[in-house]
Amino acid sequence: MNEWLWLAVAFLSGSVPYSVLLGKALLNRDIRRFGDGNPGATNLVRAGGGWWGGLAILLDGFKAAIPVGWVYWFDRPALPWMVAIAVAPALGHAFSPFLGGKGGKAIASIFGVWTGLTLFEAPLILGAAMGLFYLIFENSGWVVVLSEGVLGAFLWLYHPEPVLGAVWMVLFALSIWKHRADFGQRRLVRDSVLRLLSHFERR
Repeated sequence: MNEWLWLAVAFLSGSVPYSVLLGKALLNRDIRRFGDGNPGATNLVRAGGGWWGGLAILLDGFKAAIPVGWVYWFDRPALPWMVAIAVAPALGHAFSPFLGGKGGKAIASIFGVWTGLTLFEAPLILGAAMGLFYLIFENSGWVVVLSEGVLGAFLWLYHPEPVLGAVWMVLFALSIWKHRADFGQRRLVRDSVLRLLSHFERR
């Protein structure tokens, strides 16, 4: 029964659309009318600036990190339950019942999940990989998916725990689904990278 309760808490916590709430409460704007239409922190930045987006990112991270971290470090249920509870906040964000089953791309919530499971280790690896790939690729979908691939390799080499591996697979599949529209875009690599490669080819 305790596992069902934590699963519900984790999912509902992840479902709270902080970016939409902040946009309405502080900016009197519906952030879904900006950018790509997603109810996430990126569109809050577009609607009101970086400070509000930063606050939303923190809230989206904490809403996943707190329930996941509490259960992982203090309760430790059986593997299937731990995996379900760990991915629940990201799924709640991506398919929020408060938004009619719609939601954001869950990037900040995914960082929160990994913070709850590994403290700062996995988020640092994931963040560093995203920073590197962002300099190369213009397509955000490829940035996210390739970065999660790097994280998966890191976990397989240094933390080959069944729970972490199963959580990674679910979150990786979620990221592919939420970014599926990006993969149809032809423009992948940044112009600066193409110019640099062209420069070396001429030498």
